Amino acid sequence: MHLFREVFLLFSLNILDAILTIIWVRTGVASEGNALMARVMEEGDLAFLGVKILMGTLVAVVILRWGNGKLAKYGVALALAVYISVMGIHLLTFLTAIDQTYSVISPRMPQMLQFARAAL
Repeated sequence: MHLFREVFLLFSLNILDAILTIIWVRTGVASEGNALMARVMEEGDLAFLGVKILMGTLVAVVILRWGNGKLAKYGVALALAVYISVMGIHLLTFLTAIDQTYSVISPRMPQMLQFARAAL
């Protein structure tokens, strides 16, 4: 099937983004950057996750059904690039959360995490 792997990866990254966003927001590490999704998140975690899954499913169905052309391939490639960048933001958020946690436990940990961030 055309673009199946790419769409599956895109859908998986969408779900991972939703789960990580819920974790960061609920632990107070970050806030939801999308104002519309922030409103949905106020309704609850299941509502937020449901809307993300619904949107991902609709996009996947449209691309798999009508994604024969070059535009669909470029669109999926662009969406994957955006989501991979979002995963990088989640990684930096994780490193920041660890930095805040470990700076209390070990004074040298922030220096080591700065080195890790610079290496990325």
